[in-house]
Parts: sequence; C-alpha cells; structure tokens
Amino acid sequence: MKEEALVHTEFVFPKQKSVYHGKVRDVYNIDDKQLVMIATDRISAFDVVLPRGIPYKGQVLNQIACKFLDATRDIVPNWKEASPDPMVTVGQYCDAFPVEMIVRGYLTGSSWRTYKKGIREICGVPVPDGLKEHQRFPQPILTPTTKATEGHDEDISREEIIRQGLVSEKDYKQLEEISLSLFERGTRMAAEKGLILVDTKYEFGKHDGQIYLIDEIHTPDSSRYFYADEYEARFEKGEPQKQLSKEFVREWLMEKGFQGLSGQQVPVMTDEFVDSVSNRYIELYEKVTGESFEKSDSSDVLTRIERNVNAYLSGQR
Repeated sequence: MKEEALVHTEFVFPKQKSVYHGKVRDVYNIDDKQLVMIATDRISAFDVVLPRGIPYKGQVLNQIACKFLDATRDIVPNWKEASPDPMVTVGQYCDAFPVEMIVRGYLTGSSWRTYKKGIREICGVPVPDGLKEHQRFPQPILTPTTKATEGHDEDISREEIIRQGLVSEKDYKQLEEISLSLFERGTRMAAEKGLILVDTKYEFGKHDGQIYLIDEIHTPDSSRYFYADEYEARFEKGEPQKQLSKEFVREWLMEKGFQGLSGQQVPVMTDEFVDSVSNRYIELYEKVTGESFEKSDSSDVLTRIERNVNAYLSGQR
C-alpha cells in the first residue's frame, strides 16, 4: 500500500478561535490558552512549500521535537504540555517574539554562501578571512533573523533588533544566553549518538512575563547534523560532509536550477525522490534518538488526529 502524506488540515476543535497554516505546521488556537500544533508532511525549501508531501516527515519532526523539549526543561520552560498523537503537540499559548535565534557552530549552508561572496559579517557578527567551507568556529555564533509570516526571513543584527524594539535589550540578553545553553546541550546529546550539531534555530515567546521555548527544537527541519566520524577526513580533503538535515533537499533543488527565485519552477518530485527523502528523515530520527522509528498508521490520518486531539482536550475539562 502506498503511503499517503498529510499535506492539509482544516479541523474545528472545541473552543477553537483561529487556525494558522504555516509552511509545515498547522497551528490551532484554543481559546487563547492552548495551541494544537500539527506537524504535517509538507516540506519547504528556500521558503517555498514544495508540491508533494513526504510520508512520515511530520511524525519524525514532532517526535524528535518532543524528546528535545523534554530534555531541556531544566534550561528553559517550554510550551509543550502533551503529544496526544504522533504528529501533534498541544501546549501553552505564548506571545511569540518576532525573531528567530539561529546558532551556528560551523561555516556551512547559507553562511558559507554569504562568506563565499566576500562578505565577512553575518548578522552583525564579524567572521575572519581564510575560513573554509564546514570549518568550525572557535565559538558558536548567534545570527538572528526576522520571523516572516510569509515570504523570506531576513538576517538582522542584535543591535537592529533592540533598536527597532522587536525585543527589549533585557529579554534579548536572556534569549542569547538560553540559545547558547540549548545549543551546548544539543551538541552534547548529538555527540553521544556520533553526530555533530552544526547549526539550529530556536523560537521563543512569553507567557505571564516568563520566557518560553516554543515550536520545534533540534529537528532536521530546524537543524543540521554532520556525522562525527567522517567530519575531519572530509574537511581536510575539502569533500562535502555527509549530512543528516534538509540540506540534501536544497542541494537537489539547486542542481535542478531552483533556489526559490521569482519565475523559477519547482522541479518534478518523482516517487523515488519522495521515498528517498522519507527514508532520510526516518534515518535521522533513528540516528538522533538512538531508537527504532515506529511508523504510525497512515490509513486515515485526519480521523486519527481529530479523535486523539478531541480526547485530550475533553479529558482536561
């Protein structure tokens, strides 16, 4: 039986006030008190949602995020209350900060593409001459972006965030400290599994004056991982790193002449390509968590999610 991907939801839950369809997640606001976040099987690259979904991708993202949220509660409170379905997290409604905190440990991906153009400053952070692709920074750097509701996120400096009043200086200092602590924890957890956490993004919000970690954390959509045992040899030879991340999807698109620019067409996604992406996500789950991936029943996902979420919400009353 061919696996079906979940690419759209349109539920009506009790006390639902609104729904937001993001690039990958559908987020339901329950009475301004809780959020029901459904990790669909949609996949985006270059800020464009691709035309086909990836079976089990949503389950992979949701379950990895839940594990890391649970493993970092001692660093910062987070929004998660429960995961009543393999593709769903229910949690505390927070007022989100309009920036994403990106921590980079290595000169890779978009930061390398910027560096290659001769630019020696990333989001206000100076970067020295003479670095090579995938080179480790002496210390992880913070390169924030604005959080666009649609279109492209934009690089922005710490000073500009504070100057524009997007985040107060006091809160921003806390976000910096928390982000670096989370990255350190993620780096250590990845190393235990033979991986290198290369870079990642964190999103934060506030509830009752308290900063909360929100959304996903350390998933293949928000993070990039290298294989630790091959890193040095590949780096010395100038070879591409073996990655567990969404970067291979971006590379496939670039090979086909697509970078999300105006007028460009998304290349055809064959069944073979979709299956290969699904398998890579499952591989990442098993590598990052050290556990076997249990495929959920995908025969009627919408009914399953609706039943599980309604049972959880009604059980709280």
